[in-house]
Amino acid sequence: MKQSNAKKSFQATAFTSAAASSPASPGNADASAPGVDVSKADVTHSFVLDGIPITEGFVPFGAFRTYFRIAGSISSSKPPLLLLHGGPGSTHNYFELLDHLANDTGRAIISYDQLGCGESYLENRPELWVAETWVNELANLIGALGLKRIHLLGQSWGGMLAITYLADRTQTGICSVILSSTLCDSQLWGKEQHRMVMQLPQEEQDAIAQAEITGNDTAEAYQSALAHYMQIHCSDHAYGEGAPECLVRERRSGNESYCVAWGPNELTPAGTLAGWNYTDRLHEITVPAFIISGTEDLCTPLIAKTMYDNLPNAKWELMPGCRHMCFVDGHETYCKNLAEWMAAHDGETR
Repeated sequence: MKQSNAKKSFQATAFTSAAASSPASPGNADASAPGVDVSKADVTHSFVLDGIPITEGFVPFGAFRTYFRIAGSISSSKPPLLLLHGGPGSTHNYFELLDHLANDTGRAIISYDQLGCGESYLENRPELWVAETWVNELANLIGALGLKRIHLLGQSWGGMLAITYLADRTQTGICSVILSSTLCDSQLWGKEQHRMVMQLPQEEQDAIAQAEITGNDTAEAYQSALAHYMQIHCSDHAYGEGAPECLVRERRSGNESYCVAWGPNELTPAGTLAGWNYTDRLHEITVPAFIISGTEDLCTPLIAKTMYDNLPNAKWELMPGCRHMCFVDGHETYCKNLAEWMAAHDGETR
C-alpha cells in the first residue's frame, strides 16, 4: 500500500517515541518482581468475576492507547500468559473463555484489544494497518506492564504477530510461544483455503469464483457460500442459548484494519500482509513452540506441519473435530494441554 511521506514520517515518530519511552525489556528486569506491574498503566476497573480478580485499563501507545484486561493475580510469581487475538480486528472477547486458567494454573492471563478494534478502536487511519504497527504495540504493552517472563499465545493473525515479534524483535523473557490455528505464509494460507473451497457444493464454488472475478462481494449467493465455508471451518456464530457471554457479546470489530491488512475475506490475502512469509526464518525462533490446530480448521494440517517442520523446538497437537477456534470447540482438552505445556516450560527463558 502506497503511503505519503508525511504519513510515513508520522508513523516513525509516533511509534519510535512509544518504544523509546517504554520500560525495560523483559530480560533486563528483576525476575523475582511481581508478574505484572500496573503502576504505570491507567487502571480503570478492578472487580471479581466468578471468583477471578479482573483488572482492566489502558497503556499509552504513542498518540493512541491500548486497552488491556488481566484475569488473576498480578503478583503471581508464575509467568503470565499473554494472549494475541486474531483478525486483525477481532477483539480480545473470545479469550475470556480462558479466564479460569488464572485460578487453574495460578498465573495472570492477559489479553488486550489491538489498535483498531474493541476498546482500542480507531478508524480512518489506513496507513497504520501494517504489521509493524502491531509489533510496536505489542512491545510497548510488554514494557508498559513490566512483563519480565511470559508465555505468548497467538491465535490466527495473533500467531503471525507472535512470529514476527520473536523473529524481528526479541525472544528475551519468552518462556514459550503457543501458535494456535495460525500460519507462517499468507499465500500458502490462501492456496489452502481455495483448495478447501473445492469441497463445497458446486453452486457455492461458482458463487465464490464469480465474486473473485468481478470483485463484487455483495451478491447474496457469495455471502451465503462464504458463511457456509466459515461455519464448516471457523465458527457458526450461533452457539445456542447456553453460549458463554463473551462469544455472543456485541463487539466493535476492526473492519478497516482487517480489510486493509488482510483482505476482503479469509480466502484472499490481498492487503498489506499479502506477502507476509516467515517460513524461512522460523529456524531463528528457538523458544519452545506449541502448535495447536484442528482437523476442520482454516489452519490445515499442511499449514500447521509447515510450521512444525521449520521450528527447531516445536510440538504439534492436532485436535480432532475442531475448527479455527479450538479453544471453543475442544475447550477442556485445549485448556488441559495448555496448562500442562506452560507448567513444563515456566522455568525457560532466553
